[in-house]
Amino acid sequence: MAESGLIIVDKPGEWTSHDVVARMRRLAGTRRVGHAGTLDPMATGVLVVGVEKATRLLGHLTLTEKVYEATIRLGVTTNTDDAEGEVTAVASAAGVTPEGIGKGVEALTGAIMQVPPQVSAIKVNGQRAYKKARAGEEVELAARPVTVRAFDVLDVRPAGDGAGGGAGDVIDVDAVVTCSSGTYIRSLARDLGAALGVGGHLTRLRRTRVGPYDLSQARTLDQLAEECVILPIGEAVAAAFPRRDVTAEEARIIGHGGRLPAAGLGQGPIGVFGPDGALLALVEEQGRTARPLAVFV
Repeated sequence: MAESGLIIVDKPGEWTSHDVVARMRRLAGTRRVGHAGTLDPMATGVLVVGVEKATRLLGHLTLTEKVYEATIRLGVTTNTDDAEGEVTAVASAAGVTPEGIGKGVEALTGAIMQVPPQVSAIKVNGQRAYKKARAGEEVELAARPVTVRAFDVLDVRPAGDGAGGGAGDVIDVDAVVTCSSGTYIRSLARDLGAALGVGGHLTRLRRTRVGPYDLSQARTLDQLAEECVILPIGEAVAAAFPRRDVTAEEARIIGHGGRLPAAGLGQGPIGVFGPDGALLALVEEQGRTARPLAVFV
């Protein structure tokens, strides 16, 4: 049996997240593999892959903070809000100023209501939105609360030849975005362009961090083919969540799915470790009680 743990993959462009999982199943020698937080095919960067028992961590890791490097093209609108789609409108961005971009970015920072892209994996009446959109249906998606903790503009420059407009009419904005789970960077690009009156879409996206896991820990698929580096499940939990060490008696209780008194470590998830340092469970605190979310023994 493969070791239980996480593999931090530097996903290449043009690969789906499912493609990466399929490759990791072969490299890890097990079918029990999943991922936390889908990346679109054009995106690159950190994809957290769980192996064996660590697949039970993935739903909790998906909810952690994420960081992206992005390039937003102003002056061109597409039907997918990224470079993979068809151009639906072109407008001159020659009059857009850095000050105007700054104000637009400021309005998209903090707790906001965001409408996801029509081409997204969100379900509408039981069917993925992207399937309806690709079938030519107009998809209406409700705005959802997300938090953009930081939206930092690094550079503003002419987009150059082949950008979809005349010389100087299209502008590229390089930015770094720190955000909550569920935030679509494509939607930020679309909404920034809309606010500036010229339209916009995403041309580049690289995820640099998911929770505590960043590019410094990530390995390319070629590197993983040479050596499949798995972060042991205990180390993975200790890095991502608060830690609680318990006595032998408490370990026995939690190992049988029982509840423990709350330790005041917050709502959780909280990693519970036995006297020997082995991971026992993830728990959440509700009032005076710590309830198991997942038991690993």
